[in-house]
Order: sequence, then structure tokens, then C-alpha cells
Amino acid sequence: METFKGKTAIVTGGASGIGRGLCEALCQMGAMVYVADIDDDGAKQVADGIKANGGRASAHRLDVTRHEEVEQLIGDVVERSGRLDYMFNNAGIGIGGELRDMEISHWKRIIDVNLWGVIYGTHAAYKVMVEQGSGHIVNTASLAGLIPAPFETAYATTKFGVVGLSTSLRTEGEALGIKVSVVCPGFIKTNIFSSSKVCGLREDCMDELIAAIPFKIMDPQKAAEIILKNTAKNKAVILVTPHGHVLYRLYKYFPWIAALLGRKSIGDFRKIRDRMGVGRS
Repeated sequence: METFKGKTAIVTGGASGIGRGLCEALCQMGAMVYVADIDDDGAKQVADGIKANGGRASAHRLDVTRHEEVEQLIGDVVERSGRLDYMFNNAGIGIGGELRDMEISHWKRIIDVNLWGVIYGTHAAYKVMVEQGSGHIVNTASLAGLIPAPFETAYATTKFGVVGLSTSLRTEGEALGIKVSVVCPGFIKTNIFSSSKVCGLREDCMDELIAAIPFKIMDPQKAAEIILKNTAKNKAVILVTPHGHVLYRLYKYFPWIAALLGRKSIGDFRKIRDRMGVGRS
């Protein structure tokens, strides 16, 4: 896509999953990409792989929960490249489980990364883009930011927040030359599954939870292609997976059916919780 040729982009969470897919695809399309991740070794591997294939990339360690680090990175990129065309606020974590099994510390952690991390990136990039009169901010939310997600209440809270931030700012920034999109994937094959904490369950339960997912899990490279295709079209809300499109429309037009599916989902989870909960064997 010519849209990204010669452009400058920052991708947070760029060391793996959708972030890595975005970095690699953007470079293939001629962009200069700054691969930002708290996993600095992973970010370096991604950047080195891109450069080995003739692309342009630079790796940077970034903790998105630290506002000063986010501002510093964006400032450094603008000083080095002269501008910032795309800001992909993609970094995120998963903390699942029922509310009764969660502690306030879990809430603080997921809100710090998934919501404040996106706010910091959006706030700093937006100011730069207003000055230059152009730019596109792409925030990664989730399908759980559009429809209820039983036993993912904290995660859904952060993702609904990202959707609200992005869709509201889109209108605010339009006359200033700023585009804003929000990505709402469904199930993507990333390490969020293996790295997520599920409160109330033993750590060895993840394989069974993944096996219980009734939808096909999409490869992150395919997800990245879909995201960039719709970013180029300046789409407001980017749904990625086929099941995401179906479930969103189901909830929008037939909420009672979505509620039934939600009850089944929490029922299935509680069966696993009863068998594999903390302190159970």
C-alpha cells in the first residue's frame, strides 16, 4: 500500500503478536518503524529481522505505564525523523477471571497498561500531530470493548475505555487533520494467552481455556494485514476476525441472543473454575 510508503510509525507492543505483525507489514510497505516494547530484547530481534530483509526499523525499550517514557520516545522520533505519521498504541495485557476472585491490584495493573498506556501514547502523539497538521492514531482495543465479556470484566472495562477515547477523539481531531481509528480484534494467536493471569484458576488451566474457544484463532500476520488495509481507508472501528463481525452485529441487533451466549460462556468458565480453581486439584 502506497499509503505507508516513506511514513514514520511507532508501534507499542511491537515485540510480538499483532504488534510484531504491524511492524513487519509496515516496513514491507516502505515505512520507517520504531519498534517499542518493554521486552527490549524482543523489540531488537524484530527490528534486526526487518533490517535484514531490507526494511527500516529501530528498537526501543518502552514501559507504556510511564508517561515520561512515552513522551520521551515520541519526542526522540520527531527529532530524528522530523514528524510522526502513525502512532499505533498496541501494547496490552490480559487479566481474566470473575470479579469475586480479583484484587484491586489486578485492576490497577490492567488499567495502567491497557488504558493509561493508550492515553499516554494518544495524548503525546496527538499534540505532535496537531502541530504538524496531520497524522493517524490507531489504538488497539478488543471485541471485548464492543460487547460484554463475562469473566473478563476488568479487561473489558479497559477496552471499552479505549473505544470511547478513540471514537470521541476521532470527531474532535477531524478538523485539525488528525485521524483516529480503534482496532477491535477477536481471538488472535498471540502470547497474551500464555502471559495472561486468570484469577481464581491454577496456572496450568490455560490450555483448557484456549481449547474451549469456539472460534478459529487468527494468525497475527493476517490480523495486521486487515488492520493496515482498514487504517489506509481511515475506518473508525476496525473489526478484524470473522467471528468479531458476527458477534458485534448479533449484540447490536439481537442483544437477547448475545445475552444467552454470555450466560453459556460464564457457565462453561465456572465448570472449569470448579475443577481447576486455586486450591483445587
